[in-house]
Amino acid sequence: MYVLIPYDEFMAAQERPDHEVTLPHAVVELAVVEDKGIVRAWREHLGLTQDAVAKRLGISQSAYAQMERRKAGLRYATRQRLAAALGIEPEQLRL
Repeated sequence: MYVLIPYDEFMAAQERPDHEVTLPHAVVELAVVEDKGIVRAWREHLGLTQDAVAKRLGISQSAYAQMERRKAGLRYATRQRLAAALGIEPEQLRL
């Protein structure tokens, strides 16, 4: 018997396990202590503006700002594109 699962769930299962993913202390501090989302924490850690990241992604600044405000996790494909734009691994956008 086969069970169908959504593509995003399948691809996420192929990523490295959490215990193999490292984050800079500064990113963790921004995300956890200062209660900023992981996407915003990475952007601030890298010294980028929302507009700069949006341009790297080929989207508007307001569309990017919505990514930062999302409380739910990012879709797999979105996490891949965002990680590439930030120069980090997709798994580093999970927290």
